Amino acid sequence: MAARHDNLHSRLVAWLKVILPLAALVVLSTLFLVSRTIDPSDAIPLAGVDVEDRAREPRMTAPTWAGLTDDGAALTVTAAEARPGQGGDSAPSATGLRARLETPDGSAADLVAATGRLDDAARLLHLGGGVVIDTTSGYHITSDAMTASLDQTDVKSDTALAATGPLGQIEAGSMRLTESPDKPGTYLLGFGGNVKLIYDPKQ
Repeated sequence: MAARHDNLHSRLVAWLKVILPLAALVVLSTLFLVSRTIDPSDAIPLAGVDVEDRAREPRMTAPTWAGLTDDGAALTVTAAEARPGQGGDSAPSATGLRARLETPDGSAADLVAATGRLDDAARLLHLGGGVVIDTTSGYHITSDAMTASLDQTDVKSDTALAATGPLGQIEAGSMRLTESPDKPGTYLLGFGGNVKLIYDPKQ
């Protein structure tokens, strides 16, 4: 009886030695048959950035600059994109500019400009492409271009501008927001160059 059991066991082992390798080959061949060819174009892109373009024209996305002027005002400037100067005569430039100036007396002014260019030697930020400035004192001013000092509170426009404020509608040839020379710590918004005021006490 024991001999018959041993004989059956031996034959089972012998059959398994044949069947199992064959089964493994069938499984592997099935995997290769059903696997599809990898298409490199289906790969998920790492980033939607043109590397060659970035190498040719380096730039920064969403940069922020913050500092204090000599008179204690806080100036913060952000941009959608900024580029370093290319060549000796080219200045750093930016697009989609936003700036906020907070003076020590609690007032503030927000500026929005399409373009900007930094004059590092003069410590000036030239804003262009249409500039809008809103002050906490209630003035809304639009101009083609403005300049803002990085070292002191001094924002000015030497081009024709339009504004609305507490007194009404204003048209002028220039504007300047700066610290009062007679009363340090207080700030003045002045208009010049053929100023035209349409008085509206309900503004």
